[in-house]
Amino acid sequence: MIILPAIDLFHGQAVRLLRGDYNAMTVYDPEPVNTAMKFRDEGAEWVHIVDLEGAKSGEAVNLSTIMKIRESCGLKCEVGGGIRDMSAIERYIDAGIDRVILGTSATREGFAREAVKNFGDKIAVGVDIRGGKVAVKGWLEDSGIDALTFCRKMQDDGVQTLITTDISRDGAMSGTNTGLYAELSRTLSVNIIASGGVSTLDDVKTLAGLGLYGAIIGKAYYTGAVKISEAIEAAKS
Repeated sequence: MIILPAIDLFHGQAVRLLRGDYNAMTVYDPEPVNTAMKFRDEGAEWVHIVDLEGAKSGEAVNLSTIMKIRESCGLKCEVGGGIRDMSAIERYIDAGIDRVILGTSATREGFAREAVKNFGDKIAVGVDIRGGKVAVKGWLEDSGIDALTFCRKMQDDGVQTLITTDISRDGAMSGTNTGLYAELSRTLSVNIIASGGVSTLDDVKTLAGLGLYGAIIGKAYYTGAVKISEAIEAAKS
């Protein structure tokens, strides 16, 4: 299982939200390139980047910062937040981003299928779950779509990687939703990346034991609860 340390961007700074609440934001690094370099030095191969302002507005607000991270650290980058049309996907991929994460746009009928047709495994879909339903537009709205049904639909549309987040656990340091990931691993044949609540090395080991493709670590790193280097070793178990 791979470990993907996370950088959430707001006003060009590395921040963390609590359960997706923009009013519960903590700034951890005003220079996120430095954070990405630390990830690299601890052995990370990937970095998971979210443009929080983009997620709300549908525009690539933090594109320049994202590209600085990509060019400086040499890590593989997956990026999400506000990517809602084919031109936005193409812009990121042409700029050297390794994987583009669709969120709100993936709930539009046929969009993910068309994106996969055009860009193959460079497309991932973020499935952000609140109360069993898919949340959209920066987690601010409930789509009314059943999350498990949506995951199966994305698999049928050819999406190879799903990044699934239990919003209730995100940033709460309360542990990950192992029941959710066990069910997804059991019923789907795509790559599943767990996000939200990965707080300890035991969480990492448990997710690895479920056979997941990856796990995203955010607040646990920023608070010092988990070292990326140790998480990478735990993920090999």
